[in-house]
Amino acid sequence: MDQLLGKLQKDFSGLVFAPGDVFSWSPTSKTIFYATADENEPLSCWSLLHELAHAALEHTTYSSDLELVRLEAAAWDKALELGKRYGQTIDPDHIQDCLDTYRDWLHHRSACPACTTTSFQVDERKYRCHNCDTTWTVSKTKLCRPYRRLVHLPQV
Repeated sequence: MDQLLGKLQKDFSGLVFAPGDVFSWSPTSKTIFYATADENEPLSCWSLLHELAHAALEHTTYSSDLELVRLEAAAWDKALELGKRYGQTIDPDHIQDCLDTYRDWLHHRSACPACTTTSFQVDERKYRCHNCDTTWTVSKTKLCRPYRRLVHLPQV
């Protein structure tokens, strides 16, 4: 990964590349953090390219859970393009495995706690079921277990 990192630092001098606990993109500081303890060379390179893709696509924020999944998919598409440029072939199964974590997260958050129907997000933290009219809130972060808290359970 060191060789790829050196090339990226040279080619993307407007970005900061810094060691961190996990691979991530910070739009506020224009920093790509990379995990230094990750021993899996190909996965590390792919993760680095994925975070660079977020930067290249100017991903800063998202307004819904579905939009986050779309941003992740777009970043992987861009990472494939960057991978070709830097001699990295990203395994499509790895991409789908990564996207599956977001799809599973979204499915869990959007499943109605009363009737399990996949439902609509009405604002940043609230969902509402179109089937039984139950409403619930979810946590703001995508980095924790997707807890759901009932706000309104309709009377039957």
